[in-house]
Amino acid sequence: MAYEEEGDILEVVFDGVEANCAVELTDNIVLRFHRQEGRAAGLTLLDFSVLVSSTELGMRSFALSGLDSLPADLRKMVVRLITTGPVNLFLKVTTFYTSSSQQVPLTYVESPREFALAA
Repeated sequence: MAYEEEGDILEVVFDGVEANCAVELTDNIVLRFHRQEGRAAGLTLLDFSVLVSSTELGMRSFALSGLDSLPADLRKMVVRLITTGPVNLFLKVTTFYTSSSQQVPLTYVESPREFALAA
């Protein structure tokens, strides 16, 4: 994990996986992974301090709009990656239902422990 304070960017690298694909989950969250192995390689969190800031109602959530344009097979893999370890240590995923038939996948960023202690 490396934080670049000037750009407010947190790079999270998961050992043992070399990325050959990336998906922009939101304007500020990029998931890197090895597509053939179906394993997460890392996350890039832009405007990190904004992503982990809370509101009066709790953590700031973001729509996972990057899932919308993915082919079904890739979307299924990405959803599996972001809802399991090690990615789910950083991203928490939930769903907002706008109606009984329409849903919007959301995420919020769980601040890594060393950053939470420094805040």
